[in-house]
Amino acid sequence: MFCRCGRTPSFWQGSGRAENDLALKIAQPPLSRQIQRLEKIVGTALLNRDNREVEPTTAGQAFLIDARSILTSTDKPTQRARLASAGVWGQLNIGYIAAAGFSLLGPTLTAVDEHMPEVSVDLFEMVTSEQLSALESGHIDVGFGRLNSLLKGFESVTVQSESMIFAAPTGHKLLDPSLKLHREDISGVPFLQHSPTKAKYPYDLCVRNFVIQESQVRYSLSQITTMVSLVAAGLGVALVPESTKNLRHEGVEFTKI
Repeated sequence: MFCRCGRTPSFWQGSGRAENDLALKIAQPPLSRQIQRLEKIVGTALLNRDNREVEPTTAGQAFLIDARSILTSTDKPTQRARLASAGVWGQLNIGYIAAAGFSLLGPTLTAVDEHMPEVSVDLFEMVTSEQLSALESGHIDVGFGRLNSLLKGFESVTVQSESMIFAAPTGHKLLDPSLKLHREDISGVPFLQHSPTKAKYPYDLCVRNFVIQESQVRYSLSQITTMVSLVAAGLGVALVPESTKNLRHEGVEFTKI
């Protein structure tokens, strides 16, 4: 109310009696009494007034600045709540597996920046099982993973499908271009396996479709990037998602199988 009177030159306009200004919709005597009570609380006159004109005193001008600031700040939570409910303001926590990090993640973040510039994003690299736990606890809001099954109360959508490909150290005999690589050819070769607990989806995919003997498994790993690094070091071969080629890791070559 004081903010409205403070920027309205006529006290009658401030009280809503002018024909073209009915914003406050309050008669002058009650308005005058309310302003007087405010001045009593503040301890000084806030308005210079006569029968027709009103303007803030020096103290009133200072009070007006702070009052407007308070009104603006109280509007912000409402505005932010509306924006957050529309998905264009707030905090978004994204979990992702390593393969998504060098395939889907970049285009996804570009789209978020373009369509939701006021959204702050935090990224968490996690295997799928860790993402499911993080979704349950509320630590992340959305995840990119490989699912055998979904948690109750959550929804999923397929955003990308890809094949498993063969990864081997540069110069490995199974990379001979004159040979056609078959699934059984990897049997007995030192092998880097996906973790049956932390990387269950690719593990299940490998054991269902390839003959892998327990004796040939050198290491069991949950992270694709570590797996590729060990392949480059000559510690074994591996089956990895096709998007792993985007890593362009020196000392590793890929081929379909």
